[in-house]
Amino acid sequence: MGYLYDLFGFITRLLYQFFGNYGVAIIFLTIIIRGALIPLNLRSQKAMIKMQAMSSKTAELQRKYGDDKEKYQEELMKLQKENGAGGLAGCLLPFLQLFFLYPLFRMVQAPLTYLSKVPVEHINSMIAVGRQMHFVDEKASDVYQIGLIKALNESGSFLGECVKRGFISLEQMIDFHFLGIDLTMTPAWNPKTIIGDPATYVPLLIMVILVLVTIIVPMQLTKVLKPGYKEEKERKERSNNPARAGQGETAQAANTEATMKMMTWVMPIIMLFTTFTMPAAMGLYWIVGGIMGIIQQFLTYYLFTKPYEAKKKELEEQKKNVFKKKKNTDNEENTGSNKSGKKSNKKRK
Repeated sequence: MGYLYDLFGFITRLLYQFFGNYGVAIIFLTIIIRGALIPLNLRSQKAMIKMQAMSSKTAELQRKYGDDKEKYQEELMKLQKENGAGGLAGCLLPFLQLFFLYPLFRMVQAPLTYLSKVPVEHINSMIAVGRQMHFVDEKASDVYQIGLIKALNESGSFLGECVKRGFISLEQMIDFHFLGIDLTMTPAWNPKTIIGDPATYVPLLIMVILVLVTIIVPMQLTKVLKPGYKEEKERKERSNNPARAGQGETAQAANTEATMKMMTWVMPIIMLFTTFTMPAAMGLYWIVGGIMGIIQQFLTYYLFTKPYEAKKKELEEQKKNVFKKKKNTDNEENTGSNKSGKKSNKKRK
């Protein structure tokens, strides 16, 4: 994946040179990455809506083939293909998001390599000199360069020595601050650490809170803005009422609910762990990506879900009207036949 690391570094370097700000470069890199996934995301949403529209046909297949899962899957895939639903878009999207995530990890951990283009051998030489001068700890390496960057920024004598030996030039030094926050710093959860340096760690803690907000809000919006949310909510209420729901429906609802609850808790925990163990630049990426996700969800709702719900409601009204007309016609026929019967009875008398 080395070529992907170099590509991310090249794009971020261009953005940094254009804006002159590391944080803004990360923001626009996030927009580029997430923006490239928007067509795939929209395709996935359209496929989901089509699957929702086929729910009655899917239920019919379940009733028809019962326990024959192989035949059911075969017919289901055939139905999806005929209606342009399903496909790999929904499965491919999470994989691509993770695929793009690791190069970003590497870049924010090793900005001297991917942004400043400092050779690896020079980085290792600076680390060796820094340890001799007691400026760099044992954690610093050519992969995780944060300790080295901190030493270069805080010690003029160490930086001067590295420049003198030709390991790095002043033009290769990058200002990693954004809105007063050092994006190479890692947020702290220990109260003593936060209280000891509130000017540094309180803004970082606010970033962590924003990361959680921009994770939880899209997850809640996914439930509320998806097609058939009201119907699903009604089914859930029925499943909670044993008198109105069957045993199979209750079990299925319970399994679905358990899966949703697990995702609701697991994702924030994973993101929280990542945010507390990575430089703050990673938290900025999560925040911007979360905001883009919220915007995209509303865009998808107004472009696809809302028109689908309106069309579905219109079809239901048409069905009701047809049923009413048929019922009125049947009543009129019954009334007419009753009148004819009464007349014939009178003639007989």
